[in-house]
Order: sequence, then C-alpha cells, then structure tokens
Amino acid sequence: MHLYGLIIIIPVLSVFLITACTAPETDDQINEITISRVWVSDNGDGTYTNPILHADYSDPDVVKVGEDFYMTSSSFQVSPGLPLLHSKDLVNWDLINHALPKVTPVDHFRIPRHGDGVWAPSIRYHNDEFYIYWGDPDFGIYMVKTDDPAGEWEEPVLVKAGQGLIDPSPLWDDDGRAYLVYAYARSRSGINTVLVVQEMKPEGTGMIGDPVLAFDGHDGHRVVEGPKFHKRGDYYYILAPAGGVTYGWQLAMRSKDVFGPYEEKVVLHQGSTDINGPHQGGLVNLDSGESWFVHFQDRYAYGRIVHLNPVEWVDDWPMMGVDKEGDGIGEPVRTYRKPNVSARYTPVVTPPESDEFDSRKLGLQWQWHGNPEPTWALTSQMGILRLYGKELPVDYVSLWDVPNLLLQKFPAPEFRATTRFSFTPHMNGERAGLVIMGEDYTNIAVVQTSEGLFITQSTAIGADDGEPEQENERVQVDSRDLWFRVDVRDGGESQFSYSTDGNNFILIGESFTAKEGRWIGAKVGLFCNQPRDGEPDDYHEYGGRHYGFADFDWFRVTPVE
Repeated sequence: MHLYGLIIIIPVLSVFLITACTAPETDDQINEITISRVWVSDNGDGTYTNPILHADYSDPDVVKVGEDFYMTSSSFQVSPGLPLLHSKDLVNWDLINHALPKVTPVDHFRIPRHGDGVWAPSIRYHNDEFYIYWGDPDFGIYMVKTDDPAGEWEEPVLVKAGQGLIDPSPLWDDDGRAYLVYAYARSRSGINTVLVVQEMKPEGTGMIGDPVLAFDGHDGHRVVEGPKFHKRGDYYYILAPAGGVTYGWQLAMRSKDVFGPYEEKVVLHQGSTDINGPHQGGLVNLDSGESWFVHFQDRYAYGRIVHLNPVEWVDDWPMMGVDKEGDGIGEPVRTYRKPNVSARYTPVVTPPESDEFDSRKLGLQWQWHGNPEPTWALTSQMGILRLYGKELPVDYVSLWDVPNLLLQKFPAPEFRATTRFSFTPHMNGERAGLVIMGEDYTNIAVVQTSEGLFITQSTAIGADDGEPEQENERVQVDSRDLWFRVDVRDGGESQFSYSTDGNNFILIGESFTAKEGRWIGAKVGLFCNQPRDGEPDDYHEYGGRHYGFADFDWFRVTPVE
C-alpha cells in the first residue's frame, strides 16, 4: 500500500508530516505523532484520494457551521459513543470529542450488547446549538445538544420511546416548525423499508401528532433506511440508502410538502467502480455553491470506511459522484480535486492512533466494549496507563462477553501496532495482552500460572456464536517487562510477535484473518483480566479480591515493515 499525502505543499505541514513519518520508536524520545503514518487522504497537490477516513465511522453525517465542518457516526454499544470529528475542508478530519460519555441507558450497557445502542445519528445546527439525534432499536429516539461540540454535551433526552424506531433526522422549517424523518428496524418492529415524517416540538425534545407514511420502498428499493432530511429551494429532500449495506445504492426523494408524497431517484451507485454499496451519509452545501456528499463503503473487517463525493444539481436532483455511463446516476470517485471551501487555512490532520499514555486523559481513539467502571483503568502523568485485572463475567465463554476491552478502530488496510508494558499479576490465570477483536478474534497474552509466566497466542472462531478460545502456542518467559506487536496486512491478515528487549521480536502462533464485529469493523487494543475462580497469591489487609495490573507505557501505530 502507498501512503497518500507524504509530500505536502505547505512548508509547515511538510515539517509536521515528515516528522510523523520518521519518528523513531525508541523509549527515550517522546512520540508526538499528530498525523497518521499509515493513512493520509490529502495528496498535497489540491487533490484527495478516497477513502478520506480508512476507519469505521459508520453511517456518517456532517454539518457545516461557518468555516467548520463537524461529523458524527454510529457507535453502537461501545463507550464513549457518538464520536465528533472536525474538519476545515471535508478531507482532513480530527477526532475532537464524543457527545455520549456513556451509552444510554447506562446500566443496560454495562455489558457488551453487540450491535445495539447508537444507530445512524444525524447532526444539525439550529439556533446557535448543535443537535444529534439517533435511534436505539430497543428504546427509541434520543437527542443530545450543546453550544460547543468540543465541550460538554447535555444529558440525552428520549424524544420518542418505542421499539424499532431508528435513523432519525430533524429539519427545522423556515416558519420555525420542526419535523423528524425516521425508519423502522424489522427485527424489533416487524416492518421496514418505509420512512415516516412526524412533527416535533419546535425545541426538538418531543413529538407532535402521529407519524405519516412518506415513502415506501418495497417496489424496487428494498431495505430503505438511514434517511437524512434537507430543504433546498421549494423542495424538501430525504436522502436515504437502499439495497443493503454491502451492495446498495443511494436514493434522493423530493416533495414540495414535508409529509409527501415523495418521488424518488437513484443518484449514486457502484457502477463500474470497485467501491461497493456507496450510500448513507451527509450532504453539505458550501458557500462557493458546491455541494458534497460524505458517505460510507462497507469493507468488512475494516468496517464502514468514509468517502467524499462531489454533488451536481441537475433539474433539482442531486447527482452524486461522476456520471461515467451517461445514465444520470453518479459513480463514486477515487481521486478528485478538493472542495472549494471558504477557510483560508486547511491543515492536514487525521484522527489519533498512537498513544504515549502520558496524559490524565486517554486518547480519544479508545473505546470500551461496555460502559466502564472507574476501576478498570487509571491514567496518570507518570507515562503509563494502568489496566486492572478485573474478574471475568459470571458466564464467561470468551472475550466476546467481556466489557473491559480497551479498543480502537483499524486505521488503514495495513498497519503495525506495538505496545510496551509491565505485568504485575496477583492470581494464577490472570493475564494481559493485545487483541484483534471481532466476531472471530485473536490475542497474544502474558499469563501467570503455578509454573511461572507464559506468553500465549489464542484464537476464537465463532465467538459471537458462543465458541471459546483455543490456545495455539505457549512460550515460557522470565520477564514481566514485555513488548507485544501485531502486523495487519491488506485483507486483514494478522500476525503476532513478542519481545523481551524491544529489539528482537519473535513470531508466535498462527496467522489470523480479522473479522468484523456486529455492525462494526474489527478493532485492535488492550486487555487485562483474571478468572473468577482463581486463587489470589495474597490479600490486602482488609481481605477480599486483590486485582493485579498491567502498566502500559505506550501504544504505537506504524507502517508494516
């Protein structure tokens, strides 16, 4: 794979990027990587190459406020949820916050509820405030808001309770009245492929009246969902994907009445490209008169990665991408000129990947598999992140059931993740390590046993179906200070290695093909746990369980060599 954006025209940015690309991995130099070393979409010559984010920001939506753009995406059961990304040019994005510190309802999501939680959010700006609406298929439609997207967001409000209500998008009309379009999840409601419009209270906190059927896609447009509401001129527009995540297409619907009926047109499809299922995303209109569409492509283990396509308005219809076949339907672009934005300074930035663990706060890239407890991890200004060996769940089968996994998204088709840590166990069977997590998963761990300390490499095939881990290899070591590494190559092929000195890495276990999770891509990250029935080798003076811990010095994402 080649890295895009290695040569940047702006001199200051060139210095930053070159520094990031040549930063050493030694312990005696602080690594302040601010630009990805494995994926940059900006080509540095006024063009970009899709995907703009080769990471699982599923179901993205975007809003423009002045010279700034803000994006959010689905986060499902992981915590914190509702990531907030910021851009000046729609190409370069930085992760700045999460709008949902814990997934609501908090107690319900203390355990992994794979595929549930935050579905297809919509972000809007109204009366000097930012709003995000999302659907939880088991509880209903929620909203959070703030006047500072990088700051604290208000507590979630349940706007409409009910099962199967998903993918809401608000619209405030010129007369101050507010409306919401949303869809249904068949798994909970028994219906799907229809979109309804319902009036909201002007403040956006509750509903008025009853939902009105606005569009039925059963005649040729199966699995219509993920609608986004817009108004342009005399028309109300609903943009919605159809046909399914992997091989679907993008619809535009329009009507001069907010409740419909809506006529539809296919405005983006895969066509002759290799960009499958191009749909579901956010439409943005620029001050320059240009329009752009940010959407996802399903890449299986890599998740739903983010693309940017130009939009041309033809006879009051948005044609997305480029009409290569002359049939009035756009196809997604691979490389294209950057948007003509109003901002004079558009820096090259990427979401964080590496973390030196020298701050009081975790890097924003990290998410837990369930709402966290305060004793799962402690940050510090001492250059370490401490993960405690919390006991496994009562009905533990595999890490699929464990909430205290600290994970982040795959950042590129190929990358290397390396971590250094020190292990201090207090129980036989306690372990800590590095994991590639999905419906199938693999890990490398150091485990305390009655015979000493061992490094193990294990795999769980069918973890989502209740299959346990199978150990592939076990090697005894005499050091508690270790380096673990995984190399991920194109297609998700993953191989672990370990070192006791930081220089010589030894391959361990079998090669593994990463697999997606439930509606999310595979993730890479850290864990530390202990068995529920293990016998501690010591107790604190007040008795009871004593958790061991692993102190992680750093976690670094670099190119595969």
